Amino acid sequence: MFALMNLGLSVEIRMLFAFASALLLSLACGGPLIEYLHIKQKQGQPIRKDGPQSHLKTKKGTPTMGGLLILGTAIFSVLLFANITYHFVWVSLLVLIVYGATGFVDDYWKVKRQNSNAMTAGMKLFLQFLTAAVAASIITAATPHSINTVLNIPNPINYMLQLSWLYVPFAVIVMSGASNGVNLSDGLDGLASGLLIVAFVFFMAVAYLCGQPNATDFHLLYIPRCSEIAVVCAALIGSCLGFLYFNKPKARVFMGDTGSLALGAMLGAIAIMTKSEILLAIVGGVFVMETVSVMIQVAYFKKTGKRFFKMAPIHHHFEQLGWSEKKVVLSFWLTALLLAAIGTLTLI
Repeated sequence: MFALMNLGLSVEIRMLFAFASALLLSLACGGPLIEYLHIKQKQGQPIRKDGPQSHLKTKKGTPTMGGLLILGTAIFSVLLFANITYHFVWVSLLVLIVYGATGFVDDYWKVKRQNSNAMTAGMKLFLQFLTAAVAASIITAATPHSINTVLNIPNPINYMLQLSWLYVPFAVIVMSGASNGVNLSDGLDGLASGLLIVAFVFFMAVAYLCGQPNATDFHLLYIPRCSEIAVVCAALIGSCLGFLYFNKPKARVFMGDTGSLALGAMLGAIAIMTKSEILLAIVGGVFVMETVSVMIQVAYFKKTGKRFFKMAPIHHHFEQLGWSEKKVVLSFWLTALLLAAIGTLTLI
């Protein structure tokens, strides 16, 4: 049924339609969904007591699970305009649904128990690694055999490193790491959604180019039909942009683990599909920075009993230095744009 909707349309047209439909749907459905979440979540998302004290006042009562808006509109648009018979497309749907469901359960118990740490870290990591292992195995099997286990190191080195049996474990780390990196970045109004838009725009271009026979002209690997993933990216961009309208300061809804875990994992999955894991580390540098800041904080505190940063993740460190929330968000967005420009230079 859904395949009939894109019959005969070019990838470029379907990218445009996927973006437009996801954007319009999210803008249309955002208001009613937020009202529903307000009714169901009377106290809103629990705010970290060890976080910035200002958040206890400014963010109290704001509902979470806004990721439902992003995932719902994106998945609907993908079903309408992407070719779901292609392995990479239905793996994308698998990643979005399973990681989204994991995040939803965590958000549900957070709201129900009014505890910012509902699902244990071990339980979340187990589900993330298991799903990532299944997705990475399918992606590897569906990729041309000559390149399915290589790590493509882009320009100026322009070298392919053969990882062999280590590739799938490496891909699991990439996907799970990206998922948690986005999750850690979802702490300020508009921060994660803005960073994701920048990243998905970049990887939409990468996915489109990887599906072209002249992909090697851009220091990318040619992967037949990979341009279909550009349609998935376009839908995600539209959904994130629509969500940002409701998530901009002062946010009416938070993304929650429902959105951040799924969208981060999807970003990692797209990097694996396009053999662009190194580019993800560059373009997603803000997510890397957020993750590393937490790792440094934990390790330093265990060793010395003191904090390396005033607060982690690092966006809270800048808040504690006296930066306004808006200044932190805009600075991180600009950093992401700069990193995307650097990533683009590797394709030239």
